[in-house]
Amino acid sequence: MRLLHTSDWHLGRSFHREDLLGAQADFIDHLVETVRERRVDCVVVSGDVYDRALPPVDAVRLCNDALRRLAGLTRVVLIAGNHDSAHRLGFGSGLMDAAGVHVRTDPATVGTPVMVGDVAVYGIPYLEPELVRPVWELDGRGHAAALTEAMRRIRADRAERGAPSVVLAHAFVTGGEPSDSERDISVGGTAHVPAGVFDGVEYAALGHLHGRQRITDRVRYSGSPLAYSFSEARHLKGSWLIEVDGDVLRDEFVEAPVPRRLGHLRGRIEELLADPAHERLEGHWLHVTLTDTQRPRAAMDRLRVRFPHTLVLAFEPEGRTESDARTWTERVQGRGEADIAQDFVAEVTGADPEPAERALLREAFESCRRKDALR
Repeated sequence: MRLLHTSDWHLGRSFHREDLLGAQADFIDHLVETVRERRVDCVVVSGDVYDRALPPVDAVRLCNDALRRLAGLTRVVLIAGNHDSAHRLGFGSGLMDAAGVHVRTDPATVGTPVMVGDVAVYGIPYLEPELVRPVWELDGRGHAAALTEAMRRIRADRAERGAPSVVLAHAFVTGGEPSDSERDISVGGTAHVPAGVFDGVEYAALGHLHGRQRITDRVRYSGSPLAYSFSEARHLKGSWLIEVDGDVLRDEFVEAPVPRRLGHLRGRIEELLADPAHERLEGHWLHVTLTDTQRPRAAMDRLRVRFPHTLVLAFEPEGRTESDARTWTERVQGRGEADIAQDFVAEVTGADPEPAERALLREAFESCRRKDALR
């Protein structure tokens, strides 16, 4: 069997207010074309189809289009992730089974596979430990306990069938490298799950972490098809094309289209605007860190003249002292309101407030006090 492992579509998500729906639609086009060209027997989607439990209408429309097109070419097995609403995503799943789109959102079904040829494909939706613990009578409280029980049920069914098996799961497996764009799943017990939980299966198709990774040769993350944080600037995005032939596993990583490259810039604003070495980054989405000793005025507007896709601007002045590294709470403790406001102006602008600004701040605080006294 030849399967295409993908996950973490996060349909409806934006990137620092940049709309990604068009880029997500381009990925769906690429996915459908890959299935057609490579004669894929099954597409597995390992959770986080949507970015939130109540996705926008356009995201639902895109998902519907994706599943309709894929169903015309191959089988699809899809599980709910921690971002998805299991009830909403699972609506109509019994009807979709007949069309070859198998949506698995109910923990009670983990031991019942989808048979694709002679391969048993088991879907483990995201398991919230505190929800399944009383139902499954688990002793442990963490994700490892929940997944261990799910895999016990799968192994019991697998032993009866004697068929090669593929497992989909949405979890944080020990050894995986996170990025800045995954939502924490530690509520309800320890998040990490040992890779040994999946021992004995021909392939474990994981979702949740957004970078492609081999935890073991048979336990892998496909990663998200698009970058959703600047920490993913060096990620290679795409899907695993896996061929399961008994105990033999053949693999290839199929790269996804990139809507726009990500980049980081650091330095003083005048140097960044003038240095020809940065020409290659002019079309990138950028995270810029300015190191000027004082915050430049209209910095974002000036940067966007040369780098029109600058999305994030940080300020880390050169020569910052140890006292400057204190948290804002530590710096304002015991200070008067006017002093705190003046410090805030200096923090934002990079320069102490001018006399007229100080007078305006004092007037504002006096006005507030007078209003409070009249209540």
